[in-house]
Amino acid sequence: MTNTSKLKTTIKAAILTTAVLTTAAALLGGCSKNPGETTKKLYIYNWTYYTPDSVIKKFENEYNVNIVYDEFASNEDMYAKIKAGGSGYDIVFPSGDYVSIMTSQNMFEKIDKTKLTNLNNIDPLVLQKATYDPDMEYSVPYYWGAAGIAVNTARVPEFEKDWTIFSRRDIQRRMTMLDDMREVMGDALVTLGYSVNSVNPAEIDKARDLINTNWKPNLVKFDAEAFGKGYANGDFWVVQGYAEVVYEEISDNQELVNNTVFFIPQKGGPAYIDSMCILKGSKNIDLAHEFINFIHRPEIYAEFCDTFRFPATVNTPARALLTKTPLYNVEDLANTELKNDIGASLELYNAAWFDSIRVGE
Repeated sequence: MTNTSKLKTTIKAAILTTAVLTTAAALLGGCSKNPGETTKKLYIYNWTYYTPDSVIKKFENEYNVNIVYDEFASNEDMYAKIKAGGSGYDIVFPSGDYVSIMTSQNMFEKIDKTKLTNLNNIDPLVLQKATYDPDMEYSVPYYWGAAGIAVNTARVPEFEKDWTIFSRRDIQRRMTMLDDMREVMGDALVTLGYSVNSVNPAEIDKARDLINTNWKPNLVKFDAEAFGKGYANGDFWVVQGYAEVVYEEISDNQELVNNTVFFIPQKGGPAYIDSMCILKGSKNIDLAHEFINFIHRPEIYAEFCDTFRFPATVNTPARALLTKTPLYNVEDLANTELKNDIGASLELYNAAWFDSIRVGE
């Protein structure tokens, strides 16, 4: 899910939380299909609300493995944890810009494509967009999507489907935006007519000023973790975030579901391709390849998308197998722009975000 901070988003009953998985692993650790054989473990570090429990269980059963699944809310958090060396994970799911960063820092194993029979299911358009690794040397695309805006129409009956909704003083302190530097800065840059990957200091300064002057005064906070819950309980009426997070949190409130509109602004904004990467030093490289290949079986990918009501943006044959109407369409991504690794220019964003926008929050 970006961001950068992305949504990024099972569903509580459909996601295995770390505690549940760890307990399950402990309980099952000695059990296997063959007496005397120790059940293998695969360690996954993924976005919150992003891999269905049903998919995890199918893989565990087929490959006689226990998956230990930890979650992160932003690329920055994920990167900092892995960079610090405290992981032991086998597979991680960074967005494209962080695939570039982490590849350049030799943090991934090379993908052995001879072990991946399902790569031909990946939409060539996605690989064209994945300029950070178009030949899948270090990453295999998992999902192409974008954050958008959810609005409670019972509270906000009239609005423009645009990022400028965050400028509205009449709904001050009832809105949140993601705690994600590249997402929020990208929204501001697009609003001003610039690229989400601008490295022009003057443009970045203008984006900073737009956020500080027009948006931030109206926000409760920048939030990449609890925006769905806050929206569900009525604290927030307008949230920037990921559709799957919002709709999962409100799933037991049909009235709110009926009153919720989710949209990706037509002007566009930052998009993401989250990819599956095998971390350097993984102790389960073969099993990690099996998991990546498993995800791209069309029926498994369709199950993943149906769980979150995603369009099947990456896996082409899975589109014909979807059984649920997606929360948005592939066409809604037309004007979005992937966040690129902007190298040393990232410091311009850091200065704007951490030294100004986030000060005094």
